[in-house]
Amino acid sequence: MRVLTAGVFALAGLIFFTSFNTAKGTNIRTDDSLLKLSDLIQERSHNNGRLDESNAGLRDDIDALAERDDGSSKAEDEKLAGLEKGAGTQKLKGEAITVTLNDAPPDATAKLPGYPEPQPDYLVIHQQDLQAVVNALWQGGAEGIKVMDQRLISTSAVRCVGNTLILQGRVYSPPYKITAVGDPEKLQKALVESPAIQNYMVYVNVYGLGWKVEEDGTVTLPGYSGTVDLQYAQPVE
Repeated sequence: MRVLTAGVFALAGLIFFTSFNTAKGTNIRTDDSLLKLSDLIQERSHNNGRLDESNAGLRDDIDALAERDDGSSKAEDEKLAGLEKGAGTQKLKGEAITVTLNDAPPDATAKLPGYPEPQPDYLVIHQQDLQAVVNALWQGGAEGIKVMDQRLISTSAVRCVGNTLILQGRVYSPPYKITAVGDPEKLQKALVESPAIQNYMVYVNVYGLGWKVEEDGTVTLPGYSGTVDLQYAQPVE
């Protein structure tokens, strides 16, 4: 019995020593590297937001200088204005609708018979859900779209990691708001007719994913304030 007791204490001591050596004085129940990474992501997101605001201010200064008489013709000025509008770098005013997507309650259950109890993936907004709304709004004739507080342009990519949205260097959490300027009736019709959104609505009705469409009246979308330089990979020489 004494031998067994001694063996138990020896094993406990070995486990304690191993845990101490692994933790090096830190809490092994919490991965500090994950916390630091999360903090770093938030810091970079805020920093990118500040840079976007600074870039927008500089762009306004450039626009003000460009409005001075530079010898260009009226036709050339109109062509430039059309290009800027198409590029999404200028503010856009008009009638708009806003679509809001949100995660389902964590304790959600199937509301309709014949459906399985939800898996965790069923209860969160995914990248394809956001893309479905954006694509439907473009299909419905949207003149411009804003996701959260950022204007989309031709090179914008809506990406999600888990249920966290990463858009143009900034990070967002649900609920997600997508605002589109255009004919409200046509925009809503495009949402209703989208097969991808019809599939999403099944999860809305069964598991309680968030879905709201509102007419906003006349709004002004901000101009895109980020960089317009294309970023691409290059082979290592």
